[in-house]
Amino acid sequence: MSINKVILVGNVGKDPVVRYFDRGVAKATFPLATSETYTNQQGETITSTEWHNIVLWRSLAEVAEKTVKKGTQLYIVGKIKTRSYVDKDGNNKYITEILADTMLVLEKKQGAGNTYDTTQNTEKTQGEVTEAGEPDSAYRQKNESDDTGSIKADPFNDTPGGVQSEDDLPF
Repeated sequence: MSINKVILVGNVGKDPVVRYFDRGVAKATFPLATSETYTNQQGETITSTEWHNIVLWRSLAEVAEKTVKKGTQLYIVGKIKTRSYVDKDGNNKYITEILADTMLVLEKKQGAGNTYDTTQNTEKTQGEVTEAGEPDSAYRQKNESDDTGSIKADPFNDTPGGVQSEDDLPF
């Protein structure tokens, strides 16, 4: 058994670039920064920042186009994917991306400093986390929705709800 799962909480580095393909399939890409701060042996505070290339598809990309801007703090769940391409000079290039299947937009509460409410709602309200990772109905699993048709989503649960196979992604 093997697992390819990534969980990131970080800040968006640039506004998402959204492209539309055949049949209206959307793809959004943007960089996400995660930072780690520690104190070294000399007592200096060191901050190390890693940049991640995030890729969102379909309805998740459309949600990002409307709600994600530079500086937005996001919670991302996805998998690591490395691909290669040939640049204009004929050189082989490699890029590592995070194919996200869940995205939560984290918003600061008014007057509460840096604390965040982890309540999930389908509507965006100030001070709450907004879930944006609902897959298209064609990608939902039978046990993933309740009798009302709404999706049960728990980003902290390791059950892969709404996971798309690589064959479904238009690379």
